[in-house]
Amino acid sequence: MKARDLMTPDVVTVAPNTPVMGVARLLAERHISGVPVTDADRRILGVVTEGDLIKQVSGRHDETPGFFKSLFADPARMAQQYVKSHGRTAADIMTPNPLTVTEDTPAGEIAELLDKEHVRRVFVTRDGRLVGVVSRADLLRALVSPPSATTGGDTSDEGIYRAIMAEMRKQPWASTFYTTVVVKDGVVEFYGYCGTDEYRRALRVLAEGVPGVKRVEDHMVIGPLYVYS
Repeated sequence: MKARDLMTPDVVTVAPNTPVMGVARLLAERHISGVPVTDADRRILGVVTEGDLIKQVSGRHDETPGFFKSLFADPARMAQQYVKSHGRTAADIMTPNPLTVTEDTPAGEIAELLDKEHVRRVFVTRDGRLVGVVSRADLLRALVSPPSATTGGDTSDEGIYRAIMAEMRKQPWASTFYTTVVVKDGVVEFYGYCGTDEYRRALRVLAEGVPGVKRVEDHMVIGPLYVYS
């Protein structure tokens, strides 16, 4: 699954000269937590989030730094913070250079990016222009959607068996030599030897991710590590 399958198109945007109060009203009315700032060609200049607006309300940047702190303060950063807390337009308070991905970016890569950067959304661009947005909520909806809605394939016993074996061969931790897979009426049974309980849990998760699997039964036996290896 890629960004084009997850994204919300027709993203609401604001112009750089939009008043701060107008941005706040837009977020409240649309029940969204952030809005991209774009130019006339829909090229992304920045993003205004609830956090940016809260800084204006709290006025925490108005605090005068103590003597020792002021000795090491960065004047440029202090000036930037002043603009954010006192600015009148979207361009003043926006966070520049928001994260962007292309329509072909895999869902897993997007999830990793959101987690690593601690953000709620990434914007999807085509030739530098905004075409959509993927949020944490979009990823969660894809995660809980029925497998049949996102994944096709043969769900017969033979098809399930082939899918499980193919997936096991892709995984460096899986052993098709010491693990026997039996599929009957959509029920997957694992037999053989393994080194740890983690291996057994990983096999169960792998099988449950294959379309058509109704239940997984684990008959694996934990043996000495040298046997498994």
